Amino acid sequence: MDLSFSKEELAFRDEVRSFFRDNLPPAIREKIVEGHHVSKEDLVTWSRILNKKGWGVPHWPVAHGGTGWSPVQQYIFLEELQATPAPSPLAFGVNMVGPVIYTFGNEEQKKYYLPRIANLDDWWCQGFSEPGSGSDLASLKTSAKRKGDVYVINGQKTWTTLAQYADWIFCLCRTDPSAKKQSGISFILVDMKSRGITVRPIQTIDGGREVNEVFFDDVEVPVTNLVGEENKGWDYAKFLLGNERTNIARVGMSKERIRRIKELASQVMAGDRPVIEDPRFRERLAATEIELKALELTQMRVVANESKNGKGKPDPASSILKIKGSEIQQTITELLLDVIGPFGAPYAPEQDDGGNELADWTTTIAPGYFNYRKVSIYGGSNEIQRNIIAKAVLGL
Repeated sequence: MDLSFSKEELAFRDEVRSFFRDNLPPAIREKIVEGHHVSKEDLVTWSRILNKKGWGVPHWPVAHGGTGWSPVQQYIFLEELQATPAPSPLAFGVNMVGPVIYTFGNEEQKKYYLPRIANLDDWWCQGFSEPGSGSDLASLKTSAKRKGDVYVINGQKTWTTLAQYADWIFCLCRTDPSAKKQSGISFILVDMKSRGITVRPIQTIDGGREVNEVFFDDVEVPVTNLVGEENKGWDYAKFLLGNERTNIARVGMSKERIRRIKELASQVMAGDRPVIEDPRFRERLAATEIELKALELTQMRVVANESKNGKGKPDPASSILKIKGSEIQQTITELLLDVIGPFGAPYAPEQDDGGNELADWTTTIAPGYFNYRKVSIYGGSNEIQRNIIAKAVLGL
């Protein structure tokens, strides 16, 4: 299998790289390099720059604003986006609800929602997980009872990422309590301004508040907000989760973080020499780079198979990408902590005695380490991915 890029693909990479270099606002790039979260306004700004170029939803069908790029071109685009580094488009709209709408929604829904998703006119969040219904999502209890032209929704969702910004939430709701649990679920779009919705933040281990609880108390939603058929939501959810787990390896992002580690390790002193000259540190860094190169080649094989065979069922080998990608991302956060040493401790500006000369950028590294404990869990935990590999790849 030839995994090298063609001349045309290399020219495409240069085009993408030049566009990112010339059009990404420097202040946004600097935030990502230093490990800060980009703001809602930053992501809206960048999404609209991409959309104006025609690259807001590159993997969508051309009829709905996509580019018609090959799987290899989409891979190149994503890697360059992460390596720049630039913000990724809001996944809840672009990668999740958007494809569900253009695949299963009616024409009116496609006409209204899809252009707004591409331009980030609407901020979406995902209403799937509930207390007691995470890995066993089909046991969800949030109900939607039809009364005339509306559904009345009651229940609770949790771990709802960025719900504090959301204009809309796509929800799995139980519409037929008498059916077996996978068969009585519907996929419903809900305006977050609806009466009866309450959002409560959950503070995470890194001190952030990016996830939330969302409560529904007699929330009335027009029946026209049902996507596809009633009680078919589980099928749409499986389709969506297949998209969610795509590109989770984040090879481009890990490459950028490795470059950042080398840059910082050349500046930070450990005794009488820079950290980069410590043999043990260099050994761990080299081992991580080798694993990243192996992951990149594996991902290119998956992309090559997709180019050859066309899109269909998710390649079970993508579970390998998810496992190794998340493990490498976590190792990188550990290497960053190794670079800054004691400066990784919590930093309070009012208590600074002048001894922390690195305080401007070290404050994000420990929170980043704690935050990235999650990457081996979301998108299908690594334990579940190993089961998929055992059954679908190894045939055990």
